[in-house]
Amino acid sequence: MTTQPDLFDGIVARTVATDRLAVNVLLREDDDPTTPADRTVVLVHGNVSSALFWQEIMQDLPGDVRVIAVDLRGFGGSESLPIDATRGVRDFSDDVHATLEALGVAAPHLVGWSMGGGVVMQYAIDHPVASLTLQAPVSPYGFGGTRRDGSRLTDDDAGTGGGGANPDFVQRLTDHDTSADAQTSPRSVFRSGYVAPGFESEHEDAWVASMLTTSTATGNYPGDAVASENWPGFGAGRIGVLNTMAPGYFNTSGIVGLAVKPPVLWVHGDADAIVSDASFFDLNHLGALGIIPGWPGADAAPAQEMVSQTRDVLEAYAAGGGEVTELLLPGVGHSPHLERPAEVRRALLSHIGYVGRPVDPAPPTETIVLRSAD
Repeated sequence: MTTQPDLFDGIVARTVATDRLAVNVLLREDDDPTTPADRTVVLVHGNVSSALFWQEIMQDLPGDVRVIAVDLRGFGGSESLPIDATRGVRDFSDDVHATLEALGVAAPHLVGWSMGGGVVMQYAIDHPVASLTLQAPVSPYGFGGTRRDGSRLTDDDAGTGGGGANPDFVQRLTDHDTSADAQTSPRSVFRSGYVAPGFESEHEDAWVASMLTTSTATGNYPGDAVASENWPGFGAGRIGVLNTMAPGYFNTSGIVGLAVKPPVLWVHGDADAIVSDASFFDLNHLGALGIIPGWPGADAAPAQEMVSQTRDVLEAYAAGGGEVTELLLPGVGHSPHLERPAEVRRALLSHIGYVGRPVDPAPPTETIVLRSAD
């Protein structure tokens, strides 16, 4: 185990050798590695981030729960092997499974944030889990290019995937730019996209450092693109991070058909700029606003109703016998665990059936809605 400058007190990093790649994980130095899987929480980060983003909640969870935060390939301290996007996010979910196998962890509680929400949904389709927590998750139908029912707008997923990344943002990631001198700097993107307007964190430097661990090597972020006859002129490529969520490759709505349905906690904010029914990262929505010229109209290129799609799938999951709890946080952006940590912590511990020392109180909320077949 090692320490590094961006690690908080009590958090250590460890490299786990698997038959797929070398994976970096963050652990709490006092956690008991013999803790049963049903008291083990595994945290999976999202796009342009790393396990570093989980450190506050790792510190805050009770000491008799084991917590593991995994760096996905091409992020944090994990190897930057190329990503086969034609498998959706399976390269990521298979890496997580190999990591947990190496650590001797089976069927844990999985928490996935943003793209990581898609990763843990895919994991649950392929392997047993104790529960799923989806924080501001990517839609079960991917990112961009679908109608409300998940049907694809074009056969080449025009406007989705690697071609949608801002080249200046990618270059600033490559240059490890820590400034806030442009809208496309990682720090500015954190402030405008990752959290709601006005949110401030004393750990912002650590969050930006996490973003800057993103590999921009070929096959990692953002991925390739292909020419398209459809607006805006490109379609999804076959390698790299953003292409893993193109709807032609990614679809985790299959969780509805699981014979054994783990309980699901869905945590999200109503001020999320990234995952939204009107996402500022969806090119079709930007076209409708006139920010990207030539938009062909709502019939051909409607904005993706991301949150509504997630709600539809989770309601079908509940109707099929699953248990779903929703925590919708007003005024919160894309990072509920940073913006409202006490409420997220309380909801997570309740969700995993934690029984132990008393849970610290959190401000009351009326936004938890239980949906189940009963």
